[in-house]
Amino acid sequence: MIFVGFGFLMTFMKKYGFSAVGLNFLLAAISIQWAIIMQNVWDMKDNKICINIISLIGGNFASATVLISFGALLGKTSPLQLVVMSIFEITLFACNEHLGVHIYKAADIGGSIFLHTFGAYFGLAVAYMLRSKEAMGNSKEGSNYHSDIFAMIGTLFLWMFWPSFNSALAVGDEQHRSVINTFVALLACCVVTFAISSLADGEGRFNMVHIQNATLAGGVAIGSTANMMVHPYGAMIIGTLAGFISTIGYRIATPYLAKNLKIHDTCGVNNLHGMPGVLAGLVSAVVAAMANEDSYGYSLYHLYPARSPPENTTAFHKIHSVMNGIEPGSGWNEASQAYAQLEALLTTLAVAVVGGLITGYIIRLPMFDPPKKDQLFDDTDYWEVPEEEP
Repeated sequence: MIFVGFGFLMTFMKKYGFSAVGLNFLLAAISIQWAIIMQNVWDMKDNKICINIISLIGGNFASATVLISFGALLGKTSPLQLVVMSIFEITLFACNEHLGVHIYKAADIGGSIFLHTFGAYFGLAVAYMLRSKEAMGNSKEGSNYHSDIFAMIGTLFLWMFWPSFNSALAVGDEQHRSVINTFVALLACCVVTFAISSLADGEGRFNMVHIQNATLAGGVAIGSTANMMVHPYGAMIIGTLAGFISTIGYRIATPYLAKNLKIHDTCGVNNLHGMPGVLAGLVSAVVAAMANEDSYGYSLYHLYPARSPPENTTAFHKIHSVMNGIEPGSGWNEASQAYAQLEALLTTLAVAVVGGLITGYIIRLPMFDPPKKDQLFDDTDYWEVPEEEP
């Protein structure tokens, strides 16, 4: 997903295919290494960072935030600017994730809040700082028949493997639910996206931008609750809402951002990751408010550790005698957990926007901002591109 899915998804730009795949490769490799350090610095023992499968998965997850932000900036930044942005973004991402998971005690198995929402609005904030009239409607930005087919490779990779993404860190029955819920949400999202795209066209045709991107929104929207008991009908509702919001976003939100805020969102990350991520956060609060021991049994306290009874209480010893893996918590109720989910969502939005504005200001400094012929680069700026035959 990280190296093939995101890379090929961004090859729709006919003049920027080499950079879409190549710089995606570079940024992912840098981000994963830096994320392994930043995410695990909190748990160091003897000044050493433990590297295992979990930390590698966490590093891959973190790199997705950079690649999402890259989508908002595609064609408008140099490789050096992107590398600098990656270092700042991963640092802020790791701090925000630690705050949300360990301080707020929010649950987000698929990273829809801490990963997708953060990456989208961080990238949009950087794009705002780099805004320019020349970038709007530039001829280099368009696609052609072959570039759109390459982009569909990325779409299909992401769509097929999204259930494994949302379930990678889940265990036992949670992993089983994560795969099923994510797949059902993606199915519903795909069908709705095709339907809305056809209706929005006015002539019954499908828009390739919608099909390449909005069909994936269901995987984002179900991410925070993929391991919960939302049931297949709940997953279908979430996927349906995501497909509708994302497709309409490409028709309405993207032109609005470009016209009124001068935010040039090249890949439409607000529609694929931003708004579905916010939807996931809201859904996670609703699901948390409805979760109880009658539905989940003692596994409730594994899903929501803060709801576990405090240590040295009769209730905790009763639970621990049945499930050894349960850790003592704070004895939260449904409302407290729902509030924690909303708190994590709002904090993530604030950190992403403020951090993105600061990072955008930094990479605009002369030492990072290269001279350019216009506001959109193409592959000839950074790659040896074979000349086309006449």
